[in-house]
This record gives sequence, structure tokens and C-alpha cells, in this order.
Amino acid sequence: MSQVEELKSELTEKLGSDIQIKTEFGDDVLEISKDKVFEATEHFKSTGRYDFLMDVCSVDRQEREKRFDVVYHFYSSKDNRRLRMKAQLGENEKIKSITPIWKGANWFEREAYDMMGIQFEGHPYLKRLLTHHEFVGHPLRKDYDSNRQQHCSKAADLHFEDDETYVPDPNKDLIPLNIGPSHPATHGTLRIMAQLDGETIHRSNVELGFLHRCFEKMAETHEYNQIIPYTDRLNYCSAPMNNVGFCKTVERMLGVEIPPKAQAIRIILCELSRVIDHIVCIGANAVDLGALTSFFYLFNMRERVYSLFEKLCGARLTVSMTRVGGMANNPPEGWFDDVLETVATLRKGVDEIDRMLTNNKIWIERTKGVGGISSEEAIAFGFTGPCLRATGVNLDLRKANPYYGYDQLDFDVPYGTSGDVYDRYLVRIEEMKQSLKIVEQVAKNVPGGDFSIRDKDIVLPEKKDVYGNIEGLMNHFMLVIKGLQPPVGDIYDATEAANGELGFYLVSDGSKRPYRLKVRPPCFAIYQSFTQLINGGLLSDVISILGSLNVIAGELDR
Repeated sequence: MSQVEELKSELTEKLGSDIQIKTEFGDDVLEISKDKVFEATEHFKSTGRYDFLMDVCSVDRQEREKRFDVVYHFYSSKDNRRLRMKAQLGENEKIKSITPIWKGANWFEREAYDMMGIQFEGHPYLKRLLTHHEFVGHPLRKDYDSNRQQHCSKAADLHFEDDETYVPDPNKDLIPLNIGPSHPATHGTLRIMAQLDGETIHRSNVELGFLHRCFEKMAETHEYNQIIPYTDRLNYCSAPMNNVGFCKTVERMLGVEIPPKAQAIRIILCELSRVIDHIVCIGANAVDLGALTSFFYLFNMRERVYSLFEKLCGARLTVSMTRVGGMANNPPEGWFDDVLETVATLRKGVDEIDRMLTNNKIWIERTKGVGGISSEEAIAFGFTGPCLRATGVNLDLRKANPYYGYDQLDFDVPYGTSGDVYDRYLVRIEEMKQSLKIVEQVAKNVPGGDFSIRDKDIVLPEKKDVYGNIEGLMNHFMLVIKGLQPPVGDIYDATEAANGELGFYLVSDGSKRPYRLKVRPPCFAIYQSFTQLINGGLLSDVISILGSLNVIAGELDR
């Protein structure tokens, strides 16, 4: 009996025969009644079949009687299998919240409520999350005009999730405090609302959405390759990783495999991006805690990687270097030698910053034992990436679900024990060393061949062919007019980005534009644990913890 058949038999016995399980683009898909979602989720959690809830989102099927699909993405770290569970929901119907089972469902359900108007019955705090408190309507519904803007006229007062049940202590004189969004450590994009009992955080709440760019709405109005520049601006600290994650999802739906040379280039770009992303995390965290020299030193290293990007595509920060089917262009002569020289310089730099901070007494006192979280709690919230591995969970998609030949490379996955700020720092330091080891291996053994597939229905012909022969001109014309057209269906694909699992849930109706594109940003799940991490701690620790989570507002807000 296959795993799909085994799962169907198990769920039929548990829930009855009113379920359907199929495999679509290699994914296991469970279609279920909305009334059985809670019971199915409870079963997954209690049996340990799936230990991660990666995402909850919705799709507006405006033409259908049951207008909405509510979609749940589960993952098992035991056998690395995924399950997509879908339930149909009418316009005025409600669906039971699964927050009592998975803490991590909290913000994902709030997002689905905010963007689509999905009512989750029993949710502890079903309020808007990404749009402001004066916003009217639900912007990701198909009948919401993408040109309609709504401006906020005044800031919301301090508010907390337990306002309805909270009983103030008359013996405590609590001080209300806004930390951000104008505070330098919140980078103009995060508002932390707190009540202080002296220097201790008594209770807190966060407000986000200050950088909401409507990425998912824009994706519905642009063709597939036109979306790539918008992915740059998700995690702008490691833009190529977003390019790769999106293109890999579309390529999998198309059923194409990019050439080995393109795979090698993507690995180099991703691992260099992981290094510079960790540099931002450690450098910004250090400067927020007063270590200014470390910041300057680290960002000098980062500029060296930007110079490599510039040689490859002409841009430095937002690069748009990939295309569906491969890369935008072939690296210039000598580029791989430049990569190896840069790796040697970066390796010395990482060792130097390791010596500057790791045993620094002030750094240790500000980070060790601060903001710790257990592995069980981290999994419940949906942690992935360095923040999860710092708790002792050795999960990395490059090892668990290898792609682009990662399984042929020699590298280790570092992990910690305590899950505190110091362990997150140590994991990122070691990850930079391992990434440089990967880049060196690949750059020394780059396969020959083309940098892109040559399918006229997927990839634009080169300029010499467009200008040089009628066939190239017509192929260019037809692809621009018709666009890239993946088959009808939906797919979820994920890569190991710098902050953790970067997932794209793509729904195609067969046209040249996505019907729905949902991003599963790594720091979104992580940041929802922030209030739990800071409550009861010192005010000074708030900045230390925030920096260690590496919250990137571009992917948090989208």
C-alpha cells in the first residue's frame, strides 16, 4: 500500500468516506468538508503524522457557489512528506479555527481573514493584520479593484490581544510605551506596543503592515516572468533566493528541469545570498546593541558580494537574475574565478567577526540566556531556518528535500541547544562558513552547457536570434503575446532561504498570469512568537531578541 493509500484508509476510518485524496504535481492533496478540518488537523497532531503547520491561506473562486478554498499546508520532518488540505467555504459560512491545535495558525488565519474575509470560528483575536484598522473590504478578493487605495487617517491606540479579559492589578503602575515604528531598531516598519512594570515588559503586542506592497495582488495582474522583479523585494537582503524560489515553483509546475550549469549558478547565488543575509542580521543586531565596529566590518564584506552580483547582471541589491527555465544571462568570463577570490576574502572576514564577538563578554551578557525558546514551542509556532535549528532541531531543506544537487555537496548543518539569541548567532556564524564551503565546491566544478533551457514556449530567444533570423523574431513575438502558460492546477514548492522555509503556493488557471500566488515567508511564522519571547523580560532585551529573529519587513508584510 502506497503512503497516499495508507493515509486515505486511515482518514476514512477516522473521518468517514466523505474525503478525497489525490496527487497533483507530486503533492498529496486532501479535499475535505469544512466541518472535518479541525478533527483532521487534531488527528495529524496527535498521531505525529505531520508535525509542522507551514501555512494557512485561501483562494477566491468567485465563479463557484462555494466561493472560497481554505488551504492548509502540513509537513512531516520524519519522512519529509507534505500534505495540502483544502476545504470549500461559502460566502457567509464560518470554519473552525485550528489555533487550539497549532499556535502557528494564529497569524496565518488572521491574514486570511484580513485579505479574503474568511471567518475562523473560535479564533482568539480575529483582527486585521496587514491592512490598517480603518481599512474596508478584503483586498485579495477577485472583485476588489487593485487600483483602490485606502489611506489611514490616524494611528490606532495601544491595544493587546487580551484586552477583553485582562484585569489590571491596582498595585502596579504600568507605563504604556510604543517601541517603533520610528525607533531605529525597528527600521521604520514594526510597531511594538508594551506596558512596562519598571524595566520589565508586563505585556505586549505587535503591529505590522507598514510595508505592505500588495505583492500577491500584483502577481495576479502580471505575467510570470514579470513577477520576478517583485520577488526581489520580498527579502531584499538576499534577493536572488526569492528569484530562485519563485522560478523553481513555476518550473516544477511546467515539468521542466533547468540545465546543470544554471543549477550551479543558482546554488552559488543562493549561498552567497545566505552569507550576506546573515551579515545583515548579525551586523544590524550588533550595532543595535552598541557594537558599531562590527557593523562597518561586516558590511564591507557584504559589498564584495554585491560587486559579484553587479558583474553578473548590472544590479546590486534587487537583481532579477533568474528566469523561468534558467538564468537571465551567462556569467562573464572570469566570473567564477572572482567568486573563488571573494570566498577566500569572506572566509577570513567571517573568522575575524567570530573572534570579535563570540567570546566578547558584553556580547555574551546581552545575548546568552535571552529570548530562548524550546524546540517544541518553536515547531508549534512554525519556526524554520536558523531560529529553529538554534533550538536543536536539525531540519534543513537542502538536506531533507535536496534540490539542484545539494545532496552531492559536502557541507554540515549547524544547530544549537538553547534556542536563545546567542545560539541563533552561533548558528548563523557557522552557516556562513558552510555556505562558503558550498560555493567553493560548486565554483571549482561548474558544469558546461547552456545557462537556460531552449524551449520557445518558455524562454525568450537570445537577442542575436531575435535580430538575426525570422524564426527567432516570431518566437519572441509569440511568447510575449501569449505569455508563459503553466497547466491548470495548484502547487506548493519551498526552498531553504536565509531565514528558513520560503514557500510559494501557486494556483494556475492555464492563463499567462497566476490565478493566485501565496508566499509563505519564513519570518512571518517566527515573528508571531515575539510577544511570548519578550513578555517578562527586560526592555533592553527587546532589541536583542528582535535583531536575532532577523525580521525582514518586505517578506513579513509583502
